[in-house]
Amino acid sequence: MFFFENIPLHSALMWFGILGGLLIANEISRFNKYTGIFFFMVLPAILAITVWPTTSGADSGSQTANWFAWTKVISALIGCWIGLFLRFTKKGQSNKYFLLLAPGILVINILEAVIREFEVVNMQGFTEGMFYMGGPWNYINAIAGIFNLLVVCGWFGIVITKDRHHDLVWPDMTWFWIIGYGLWNFAYVYNCLTDRSFYSMALIISATIPALLMKKGAWAQHRVHTLALYMMMMMTIPDFFIMGKYAVASTHSPVTYYTISIIALVFNTGILGYQVYTIIKRKKNPLTDELYDHLSESKGIKAENAHLIEDKYAVTV
Repeated sequence: MFFFENIPLHSALMWFGILGGLLIANEISRFNKYTGIFFFMVLPAILAITVWPTTSGADSGSQTANWFAWTKVISALIGCWIGLFLRFTKKGQSNKYFLLLAPGILVINILEAVIREFEVVNMQGFTEGMFYMGGPWNYINAIAGIFNLLVVCGWFGIVITKDRHHDLVWPDMTWFWIIGYGLWNFAYVYNCLTDRSFYSMALIISATIPALLMKKGAWAQHRVHTLALYMMMMMTIPDFFIMGKYAVASTHSPVTYYTISIIALVFNTGILGYQVYTIIKRKKNPLTDELYDHLSESKGIKAENAHLIEDKYAVTV
């Protein structure tokens, strides 16, 4: 196969199980502040003390026993903590500059992956418990990640809903940015996480589905929740999806590496070009304005949250 070696039925079923589990856990964790506190503060604290030193510690020999895995889970959890602060405290909602923390953590998250991509370029064979095959494709996809980072926009358009979920809604985070992120992120996990990338696809899709079909405009919240949940699982059972009966190996084909990286770069280059065109044509300030408030998608998101339009930063707790 082009992307992966043979995919047995039980692995395919496990893939859908992971996807379904992330979708359900995301919905439970966003239900209210108490479920959020449990999933992203209480549970990881318990795991960090009792489990992760053994499963992902420096002497474990695990594929997660490296700076990137630990940084990734910590940064994802910090993103969830920031989200809880913004969504469920008066101070978090009352100052528009606090809301900039949400896109800030997203940009840092993308930058971490870009740095890792450059690092993997020179990695060959088995190291850190995983097989790597670095090459020019890492440079190509790193550039795609930089472009995706640069087109994060509409920072000052973020709002918090007033229902019991207090969702973080970002109208300028359009479908084409979400798809561009997904293409880049899949290329990243394929290039840098190799034989773990099969299940990482479920992680990417687990944020895309609710963002496009359920709570629209809340992709950033869905993403940070599902990423934190997935990373917590990987730190707990790091070898489960890379060894044993459920493992699905990548083909490790240079053609595949090149193909997915080039697709990610081309798509994100297109987004960057469209954004520059929009800025010039609509005379928008990319640092302070919502660039895509003329699109039906943005208008629809605002219509679904019409109670936020008159005073975006009003608080009802």
